[in-house]
Amino acid sequence: MSVVIGHILGFLGVFAATYVAVFGSYLLFGWGFTAWASRYPERKIQPGRDGQKRRNKEIRASARSLIATCGCFAGGLYLQLCGVTLFDPFALTWWSAPLMFIVSVFGFDTWFYWAHRLNHSGPFKKWHVLHHQSVAPTVWSNYSDTMFDALSQQSYFLVAPLILPFPPMIFIAHRIFDHFNGMIGHSGFEFAAGKSSRYPSPVVCVTFHDMHHSTYNYNYANHFSF
Repeated sequence: MSVVIGHILGFLGVFAATYVAVFGSYLLFGWGFTAWASRYPERKIQPGRDGQKRRNKEIRASARSLIATCGCFAGGLYLQLCGVTLFDPFALTWWSAPLMFIVSVFGFDTWFYWAHRLNHSGPFKKWHVLHHQSVAPTVWSNYSDTMFDALSQQSYFLVAPLILPFPPMIFIAHRIFDHFNGMIGHSGFEFAAGKSSRYPSPVVCVTFHDMHHSTYNYNYANHFSF
């Protein structure tokens, strides 16, 4: 019994640290980016719509959905630290770290694409509609999801550490990257669209996902336009 309690407390500790870090940086970065972007109204993708009107609703929704998002990440990380994996993690080297990071990003985008597309079909639509109430998304919209949305799309971080031989630092770095990339991707302001972020290039820009919110049935991926 003491072992079980120890694992529960261990997981809760990782979860609490993850939640504080993610939600805290969500608020700080959100306010900072909003203030900075307001200086460049010409960069707004949908100038006729004010997504900031939903800010408070989206912050509350994010506070709830991050329980699932952080729970998935903390669960996968804690299980890996406990040795519940199919393979021992590879060593971190100057060449293996970026390679593993890229593989993880590709793996997550594949997972995200199919989960996201599934959430746009049949009975799953009712759980995804909350996210699409943000027709003109802002930085606050990134985590404005239902718990089902968050679980289906972010459960990659619960499963991947158990089946991929990557050390914890790879998943931590990937999650940090996805956190800020997702907020910028929902920001509604385009600052970096160039030839490197237009089809047929695989790297997407903010406009790519903004179009998904305004048209609903296109651009399901997170990082790539394949």
